[in-house]
Amino acid sequence: LLLSKGQYQLRPEPPFTLGVDFAGVVVSGDGFEPGQRVAGVGGYGGAAELVVGSAENVFGLPDAITFEEAVALPMNYLTALFALEERAQVRAGETVLVHGAAGGVGTASIQVAKGLGARVIAVASTAEKADYARAAGADDAVLADGFKDEVMALTEGRGVDAVVDVVGGSLFTDSLRVLAPQGRLLVVGFAAGEGIPEVKVNRLLLNNVDVRGVGWGAYAFAHAGYMGEQWARLVPMIESGVVKPPVGKVYPIEEFGQALIDMDSRAALGKLVVRLRD
Repeated sequence: LLLSKGQYQLRPEPPFTLGVDFAGVVVSGDGFEPGQRVAGVGGYGGAAELVVGSAENVFGLPDAITFEEAVALPMNYLTALFALEERAQVRAGETVLVHGAAGGVGTASIQVAKGLGARVIAVASTAEKADYARAAGADDAVLADGFKDEVMALTEGRGVDAVVDVVGGSLFTDSLRVLAPQGRLLVVGFAAGEGIPEVKVNRLLLNNVDVRGVGWGAYAFAHAGYMGEQWARLVPMIESGVVKPPVGKVYPIEEFGQALIDMDSRAALGKLVVRLRD
Protein backbone atom coordinates (compact mmCIF):
# COMPACT_ATOMS: atom_id res chain seq x y z
CA LEU A 1 0.00 0.00 0.00
CA LEU A 2 2.77 2.43 0.91
CA LEU A 3 4.70 1.46 -2.23
CA SER A 4 1.65 2.29 -4.34
CA LYS A 5 1.50 5.74 -2.74
CA GLY A 6 5.22 6.42 -2.98
CA GLN A 7 5.38 6.61 0.83
CA TYR A 8 7.54 3.56 1.56
CA GLN A 9 11.27 3.82 2.31
CA LEU A 10 11.87 1.96 -0.96
CA ARG A 11 10.71 4.20 -3.82
CA PRO A 12 11.07 2.56 -7.25
CA GLU A 13 10.53 4.82 -10.24
CA PRO A 14 7.05 4.32 -11.77
CA PRO A 15 5.90 2.40 -13.66
CA PHE A 16 6.74 -0.70 -11.63
CA THR A 17 4.98 -3.90 -10.58
CA LEU A 18 3.66 -4.22 -7.03
CA GLY A 19 3.85 -7.42 -5.00
CA VAL A 20 6.28 -8.09 -2.14
CA ASP A 21 5.30 -11.66 -1.21
CA PHE A 22 4.61 -14.28 -3.88
CA ALA A 23 3.96 -18.02 -4.14
CA GLY A 24 3.86 -20.45 -7.02
CA VAL A 25 5.82 -23.21 -8.71
CA VAL A 26 9.41 -23.11 -9.92
CA VAL A 27 10.06 -22.83 -13.64
CA SER A 28 13.83 -23.08 -13.23
CA GLY A 29 16.47 -22.19 -10.68
CA ASP A 30 19.58 -23.45 -8.92
CA GLY A 31 18.74 -25.54 -5.86
CA PHE A 32 15.10 -26.02 -6.88
CA GLU A 33 13.27 -28.57 -9.00
CA PRO A 34 10.93 -27.47 -11.82
CA GLY A 35 7.39 -27.65 -10.49
CA GLN A 36 8.48 -27.34 -6.84
CA ARG A 37 6.07 -25.33 -4.69
CA VAL A 38 7.71 -22.23 -3.22
CA ALA A 39 7.04 -18.88 -1.60
CA GLY A 40 9.30 -15.88 -1.79
CA VAL A 41 9.75 -12.23 -0.96
CA GLY A 42 11.32 -9.25 -2.69
CA GLY A 43 11.21 -5.48 -2.69
CA TYR A 44 8.47 -5.39 -5.36
CA GLY A 45 7.57 -7.13 -8.62
CA GLY A 46 5.84 -10.20 -7.20
CA ALA A 47 2.41 -9.52 -8.72
CA ALA A 48 3.30 -11.13 -12.04
CA GLU A 49 2.75 -14.48 -13.73
CA LEU A 50 6.53 -15.00 -13.95
CA VAL A 51 8.71 -13.70 -11.11
CA VAL A 52 12.49 -13.65 -10.80
CA GLY A 53 13.55 -14.33 -7.23
CA SER A 54 16.87 -14.81 -5.50
CA ALA A 55 17.65 -18.22 -4.01
CA GLU A 56 18.34 -16.30 -0.79
CA ASN A 57 14.70 -15.34 -0.43
CA VAL A 58 12.74 -18.15 -2.07
CA PHE A 59 11.70 -21.05 0.15
CA GLY A 60 10.34 -24.55 -0.40
CA LEU A 61 6.84 -25.11 0.98
CA PRO A 62 5.68 -27.88 3.30
CA ASP A 63 2.89 -29.96 1.77
CA ALA A 64 0.46 -28.96 4.53
CA ILE A 65 0.11 -25.35 3.33
CA THR A 66 -1.83 -23.88 0.41
CA PHE A 67 -0.54 -21.18 -1.92
CA GLU A 68 -3.07 -18.72 -0.47
CA GLU A 69 -1.70 -19.39 3.01
CA ALA A 70 1.90 -19.55 1.85
CA VAL A 71 1.87 -16.10 0.27
CA ALA A 72 1.02 -14.70 3.70
CA LEU A 73 4.18 -16.17 5.20
CA PRO A 74 7.44 -14.54 4.09
CA MET A 75 7.37 -10.85 4.99
CA ASN A 76 4.87 -10.99 7.86
CA TYR A 77 6.02 -14.16 9.57
CA LEU A 78 9.74 -13.57 9.13
CA THR A 79 9.19 -10.03 10.44
CA ALA A 80 7.33 -11.45 13.45
CA LEU A 81 10.07 -14.01 14.07
CA PHE A 82 12.76 -11.32 13.81
CA ALA A 83 10.83 -9.05 16.18
CA LEU A 84 10.07 -11.66 18.81
CA GLU A 85 13.16 -13.86 18.70
CA GLU A 86 16.01 -11.64 17.48
CA ARG A 87 14.97 -8.25 18.87
CA ALA A 88 12.89 -9.14 21.97
CA GLN A 89 14.49 -12.49 22.89
CA VAL A 90 11.06 -13.78 23.90
CA ARG A 91 11.28 -16.92 26.03
CA ALA A 92 8.74 -19.64 26.80
CA GLY A 93 6.43 -18.56 29.59
CA GLU A 94 6.65 -14.83 28.87
CA THR A 95 3.61 -12.74 27.95
CA VAL A 96 3.42 -10.88 24.63
CA LEU A 97 0.93 -8.12 23.77
CA VAL A 98 0.10 -7.70 20.08
CA HIS A 99 -1.47 -4.51 18.70
CA GLY A 100 -3.32 -4.54 15.37
CA ALA A 101 -3.85 -8.20 16.15
CA ALA A 102 -6.31 -8.95 13.33
CA GLY A 103 -4.02 -7.69 10.56
CA GLY A 104 -1.34 -9.59 8.67
CA VAL A 105 1.63 -8.80 10.94
CA GLY A 106 -0.64 -9.03 13.98
CA THR A 107 -1.86 -12.56 13.30
CA ALA A 108 1.70 -13.59 12.36
CA SER A 109 2.98 -12.22 15.67
CA ILE A 110 0.29 -14.08 17.61
CA GLN A 111 1.16 -17.41 16.02
CA VAL A 112 4.95 -17.00 16.16
CA ALA A 113 4.75 -15.94 19.81
CA LYS A 114 2.71 -19.08 20.54
CA GLY A 115 5.31 -21.09 18.63
CA LEU A 116 7.97 -19.67 20.97
CA GLY A 117 5.92 -20.76 23.99
CA ALA A 118 4.59 -17.34 25.03
CA ARG A 119 1.18 -16.31 26.32
CA VAL A 120 -0.43 -13.84 23.91
CA ILE A 121 -2.82 -10.97 24.63
CA ALA A 122 -4.26 -9.46 21.46
CA VAL A 123 -5.43 -5.85 21.12
CA ALA A 124 -7.94 -5.02 18.38
CA SER A 125 -10.12 -2.05 17.43
CA THR A 126 -13.44 -3.93 17.29
CA ALA A 127 -15.09 -6.96 18.90
CA GLU A 128 -15.11 -8.72 15.50
CA LYS A 129 -11.36 -8.24 15.15
CA ALA A 130 -10.81 -9.40 18.75
CA ASP A 131 -12.68 -12.62 17.95
CA TYR A 132 -10.57 -13.01 14.81
CA ALA A 133 -7.38 -12.66 16.87
CA ARG A 134 -8.58 -15.33 19.31
CA ALA A 135 -9.31 -17.63 16.38
CA ALA A 136 -5.76 -17.01 15.12
CA GLY A 137 -4.40 -18.30 18.44
CA ALA A 138 -4.41 -15.47 21.00
CA ASP A 139 -5.00 -16.55 24.60
CA ASP A 140 -6.87 -13.33 25.41
CA ALA A 141 -8.13 -10.38 23.37
CA VAL A 142 -9.09 -6.88 24.49
CA LEU A 143 -10.30 -3.75 22.72
CA ALA A 144 -7.87 -0.93 22.00
CA ASP A 145 -10.04 1.59 23.83
CA GLY A 146 -8.97 1.22 27.46
CA PHE A 147 -6.63 -1.70 26.79
CA LYS A 148 -4.13 -0.70 29.49
CA ASP A 149 -6.40 -1.41 32.46
CA GLU A 150 -7.66 -4.67 30.98
CA VAL A 151 -4.15 -5.90 30.27
CA MET A 152 -2.99 -5.04 33.78
CA ALA A 153 -5.98 -6.95 35.16
CA LEU A 154 -5.23 -9.98 32.97
CA THR A 155 -1.62 -10.01 34.19
CA GLU A 156 -2.57 -9.38 37.84
CA GLY A 157 -0.81 -6.02 37.78
CA ARG A 158 2.52 -7.29 36.50
CA GLY A 159 2.29 -6.19 32.88
CA VAL A 160 3.67 -7.88 29.78
CA ASP A 161 7.19 -8.84 28.77
CA ALA A 162 6.95 -7.64 25.17
CA VAL A 163 4.64 -5.47 23.06
CA VAL A 164 4.49 -5.83 19.28
CA ASP A 165 3.35 -2.40 18.08
CA VAL A 166 2.37 -2.07 14.43
CA VAL A 167 -0.08 0.75 15.21
CA GLY A 168 1.78 3.50 17.08
CA GLY A 169 -0.09 6.76 17.52
CA SER A 170 -2.06 7.35 20.70
CA LEU A 171 -1.63 3.76 21.91
CA PHE A 172 2.11 4.10 22.27
CA THR A 173 2.36 5.67 25.73
CA ASP A 174 -0.01 3.15 27.28
CA SER A 175 2.02 0.39 25.62
CA LEU A 176 5.01 1.60 27.61
CA ARG A 177 2.89 1.67 30.76
CA VAL A 178 1.86 -1.99 30.46
CA LEU A 179 5.44 -3.26 30.24
CA ALA A 180 6.64 -5.38 33.13
CA PRO A 181 10.11 -4.65 34.53
CA GLN A 182 12.70 -5.28 31.79
CA GLY A 183 9.89 -5.36 29.22
CA ARG A 184 10.53 -4.62 25.55
CA LEU A 185 8.34 -2.48 23.27
CA LEU A 186 8.91 -3.43 19.63
CA VAL A 187 8.32 -0.64 17.09
CA VAL A 188 7.20 -2.42 13.92
CA GLY A 189 5.03 0.19 12.17
CA PHE A 190 2.65 3.14 12.41
CA ALA A 191 -0.65 1.90 10.97
CA ALA A 192 -2.66 4.44 12.97
CA GLY A 193 -1.41 7.20 10.67
CA GLU A 194 -1.20 9.61 13.61
CA GLY A 195 2.43 10.56 13.16
CA ILE A 196 5.52 9.17 14.84
CA PRO A 197 5.21 8.75 18.63
CA GLU A 198 7.84 10.24 20.91
CA VAL A 199 9.42 8.56 23.92
CA LYS A 200 10.09 10.31 27.22
CA VAL A 201 13.27 8.45 28.09
CA ASN A 202 12.79 8.87 31.84
CA ARG A 203 10.05 6.21 31.52
CA LEU A 204 12.68 3.77 30.25
CA LEU A 205 15.07 4.56 33.08
CA LEU A 206 12.53 4.40 35.90
CA ASN A 207 11.04 1.06 34.86
CA ASN A 208 14.07 -0.63 33.25
CA VAL A 209 12.22 -1.06 29.95
CA ASP A 210 13.36 -0.87 26.34
CA VAL A 211 11.99 0.48 23.07
CA ARG A 212 13.48 -1.52 20.20
CA GLY A 213 13.16 -0.88 16.49
CA VAL A 214 12.21 -3.74 14.18
CA GLY A 215 13.53 -3.27 10.65
CA TRP A 216 13.44 -6.83 9.34
CA GLY A 217 14.04 -6.05 5.67
CA ALA A 218 17.10 -3.86 6.23
CA TYR A 219 18.63 -6.55 8.44
CA ALA A 220 17.62 -9.66 6.52
CA PHE A 221 18.61 -8.47 3.04
CA ALA A 222 22.01 -7.36 4.39
CA HIS A 223 22.84 -10.69 6.07
CA ALA A 224 23.35 -13.50 3.57
CA GLY A 225 21.63 -16.72 4.57
CA TYR A 226 19.63 -15.15 7.39
CA MET A 227 16.21 -15.58 5.77
CA GLY A 228 16.97 -19.24 5.13
CA GLU A 229 17.85 -19.68 8.80
CA GLN A 230 14.58 -18.00 9.76
CA TRP A 231 12.59 -20.19 7.39
CA ALA A 232 14.15 -23.29 8.94
CA ARG A 233 12.89 -22.05 12.34
CA LEU A 234 9.43 -21.42 10.90
CA VAL A 235 8.89 -24.77 9.12
CA PRO A 236 8.42 -26.83 12.33
CA MET A 237 5.84 -24.27 13.49
CA ILE A 238 4.01 -24.67 10.16
CA GLU A 239 4.16 -28.46 10.34
CA SER A 240 2.90 -28.49 13.94
CA GLY A 241 -0.07 -26.30 12.95
CA VAL A 242 0.71 -23.42 15.34
CA VAL A 243 1.56 -21.29 12.29
CA LYS A 244 -1.36 -21.31 9.85
CA PRO A 245 -1.87 -17.89 8.25
CA PRO A 246 -5.46 -16.65 8.36
CA VAL A 247 -6.32 -15.65 4.82
CA GLY A 248 -8.77 -12.82 4.44
CA LYS A 249 -10.26 -12.08 1.05
CA VAL A 250 -8.80 -13.51 -2.16
CA TYR A 251 -9.08 -11.12 -5.14
CA PRO A 252 -8.64 -11.81 -8.86
CA ILE A 253 -5.87 -9.74 -10.43
CA GLU A 254 -8.49 -7.48 -12.03
CA GLU A 255 -9.47 -6.32 -8.50
CA PHE A 256 -5.95 -5.53 -7.25
CA GLY A 257 -6.95 -1.87 -6.84
CA GLN A 258 -9.87 -2.86 -4.62
CA ALA A 259 -7.54 -4.91 -2.44
CA LEU A 260 -5.43 -1.80 -1.86
CA ILE A 261 -8.54 0.27 -1.10
CA ASP A 262 -9.73 -2.33 1.42
CA MET A 263 -6.34 -2.34 3.10
CA ASP A 264 -6.22 1.45 3.18
CA SER A 265 -9.65 1.60 4.85
CA ARG A 266 -8.47 -0.94 7.48
CA ALA A 267 -11.27 -3.30 6.44
CA ALA A 268 -8.81 -6.21 6.23
CA LEU A 269 -8.96 -9.25 8.46
CA GLY A 270 -5.85 -11.39 8.06
CA LYS A 271 -3.84 -11.37 4.86
CA LEU A 272 -5.32 -10.10 1.61
CA VAL A 273 -4.32 -12.25 -1.36
CA VAL A 274 -4.37 -11.49 -5.08
CA ARG A 275 -4.61 -14.53 -7.38
CA LEU A 276 -3.00 -14.01 -10.77
CA ARG A 277 -3.87 -17.37 -12.26
CA ASP A 278 -6.18 -20.23 -11.26
